[in-house]
Amino acid sequence: MNDRVPPLPECAPRTGNAFTRWFGRSVLRMGGWKISGSFPNQRKLVIIVAPHSTWWDGVWGLAAKLALGVRVLVIGKRELFHGPLGWLLRRFGAIPVDRARAHGVVEMVVRSFAQTDTLWFVVAPEGTRKPVPRWKTGFWHIARAADVPVQCVYFHYPERTIGIGPLLAMSADEAADMARLRAIYRPWMGKYHGTD
Repeated sequence: MNDRVPPLPECAPRTGNAFTRWFGRSVLRMGGWKISGSFPNQRKLVIIVAPHSTWWDGVWGLAAKLALGVRVLVIGKRELFHGPLGWLLRRFGAIPVDRARAHGVVEMVVRSFAQTDTLWFVVAPEGTRKPVPRWKTGFWHIARAADVPVQCVYFHYPERTIGIGPLLAMSADEAADMARLRAIYRPWMGKYHGTD
């Protein structure tokens, strides 16, 4: 096993083949990146990834997805889905969203959780690459409505690490949960900024 990529747990949704896993691991290795920690043996997860400060996060995140051989549901801004990049993003499980008309996304993802036995949904709670004082709360509403735990994943550019942090259940107190999550992410630094 490549020491830069931990094994997936038994319940993880899987995709890909030996070539795609080799390709993802090769990209991570050439970039000097590694994946630290391990995912829990959960069939359903809401995975939040922060800090998000550059389009490079998508490159390293896609390489990590390929290297792990994990199947995830991702949403992205509609503008990314034009031409060959759009085909590639859809091929890897991404769904375009018009950020100006993002109504119904929470309900769509909650329905997806209800309709399948295994689903890992990935989202950047900042919703943009710019520093933001508050995270978007859609993931919190999804986790609560679908009764699914939130898995923290972070980018830490100084050490070129994609880290798998704690697994948390969301409470009925949105403000307290968001404060707790922001505190967890405070030590980690994106390419251009952290989360505070």
